[in-house]
Amino acid sequence: MRRMFGFLIGIVVGALVGSTVALLLTPESGEQLRGEIRERGNLFLADIRHAADSRRIELQSRLEELRAPKG
Repeated sequence: MRRMFGFLIGIVVGALVGSTVALLLTPESGEQLRGEIRERGNLFLADIRHAADSRRIELQSRLEELRAPKG
């Protein structure tokens, strides 16, 4: 469980650092940049949702295994 939280924290910190560097170094117009940031944010959220769904499915399977009658 700690590994998962550590991984998620690493993703968030990496995204913040990357977006800050992109903002400081970009030669694009503000409107283009906002569009790109919005798109990357949406992709990031989709990745997080996918990871959460995968983990939920895994945990549900594990719970079903534990609840199954032993015999």
